[in-house]
Amino acid sequence: MLLNIALAVVTGLLLILIHPRFDAALLAPFAPAPLLYALAREWSPRRRFFLGYIAGVVFWAGMCYWIHFVMSVHGRLGPVLGAGVFLLFCLLKGLHLGVFGLLGGILMRRSYAVAAIPPLWVAIERIPDPFGFMWLHLGNAGVNMGVPMRLAPLTGVYGLSFLFAMMATALTLIALGRPRVQLAPVALVLIPLLLPRLPDPQQPSSTAVSVQPNIDETAQWTAEMVAQLNQSLEYLSLKKALESRPRLILWPEMPAPIYYYDDPPLRERVAQIARLTGAHVLMGTVAYNDKKAPLNAALIVAPDGRVLGRYDKMFLVPFGEYIPAPFGGIATRITNEIGDFVPGERVVTFKTGADTVGPFICYESAFPHLVRRFVLEGATVLVNLSNDGYFGRTAAREQHLQLVRMRAAENRRWILRATNDGITATVDPAGRVVQRFEPFRQDSFIAAYSAVADLTRYSRWGDWFAWTCAAGAVVALLGSQVPAYRRVSPNMP
Repeated sequence: MLLNIALAVVTGLLLILIHPRFDAALLAPFAPAPLLYALAREWSPRRRFFLGYIAGVVFWAGMCYWIHFVMSVHGRLGPVLGAGVFLLFCLLKGLHLGVFGLLGGILMRRSYAVAAIPPLWVAIERIPDPFGFMWLHLGNAGVNMGVPMRLAPLTGVYGLSFLFAMMATALTLIALGRPRVQLAPVALVLIPLLLPRLPDPQQPSSTAVSVQPNIDETAQWTAEMVAQLNQSLEYLSLKKALESRPRLILWPEMPAPIYYYDDPPLRERVAQIARLTGAHVLMGTVAYNDKKAPLNAALIVAPDGRVLGRYDKMFLVPFGEYIPAPFGGIATRITNEIGDFVPGERVVTFKTGADTVGPFICYESAFPHLVRRFVLEGATVLVNLSNDGYFGRTAAREQHLQLVRMRAAENRRWILRATNDGITATVDPAGRVVQRFEPFRQDSFIAAYSAVADLTRYSRWGDWFAWTCAAGAVVALLGSQVPAYRRVSPNMP
């Protein structure tokens, strides 16, 4: 049992190493293998669940270590209470891999394991989290791999997860000395070679100005400070916009009292910027619904100063914008807004002349099934307004950018990423970072992009592959019980 526990821990560690900050992506096809080997050796369902659970807890503790920093510092809990909340988070998130261990141990004993384990892995990734937190999947490690990334526009990130899980299963079966015929389905890993290549780098045809205000997360705002911030945003916008004549000016999500609807001077300032530059101004702001509950919103102002529309963030950040049910009374939100934010109700795109902009806000980049809906609604360019300042200088910034890159490749869209203090960047339709601007610096940047109208299969069909995998996993699990049932009831027809 001790060896099996060690193998589960190794899988947890490998799953950490394949993502930022270590970026040892070549280990992705090996990462699940130690856990799979341990599951194949373990007959007890309870122990199989425990092995998967251990791997899950180790993974989430190492991957999202920055949550302790966020809760301790910005959540004002201090290091001890912050550690308690972080531990509870890891214990809850570990349940997903615990379920994988429980069920995967059954399938590892079957002759069709190499065809059944990958769908189960994908199904576990896609099943909604009980308290709404989603982050990096196994497949995200392939964002720099040209051939595996050919799957992204067809299957989303889940196709890459399937690919790596299948390779890991095949390696495990070889280590277990299984008959070679059981490895036959691994030929599926060659499918990406038959798919279209990633689009070549192209010369962008349009420009935007991304404003990076570099606002301190801990600032205690006064009226004078807010006035100075508004002046700074105006200066940073005009500084680059008057020389480049962009189509868009982007203000990110900011840890500041930016209340467009409640601040007449700010409204006039934004309208003046739009008129002077002839650009559409897309900005993060706080809005309110009919019940006066706060919304995290993206609002766009036309070149004539009119508000064209508003998108209200639909997927909120646990602890950042609301407290998940298991943590009520234990933790506090890291933002200063009075009352929990409430989610928006619909996807909104903005028509800006020849382009249609799809704005998704910050952490929404973790949800592929949401981002593709902006493209399905006509977005020819995607914009991610974000504030990663709460992450400090942790690996969470690079992890967040990796999510954005996968969303670009899945939908074959340029993504303009405007952030408070970095990482402000431009990502092309292949998921390549074309421009990356210096973080922790107050400045504005010219971001180049192009509009793209074609729809990928993933944009059209969404998570068809993930749900097909879920159905396949159910069939495989039910089929695994047939031989045992026949042994118990040999006379049944």
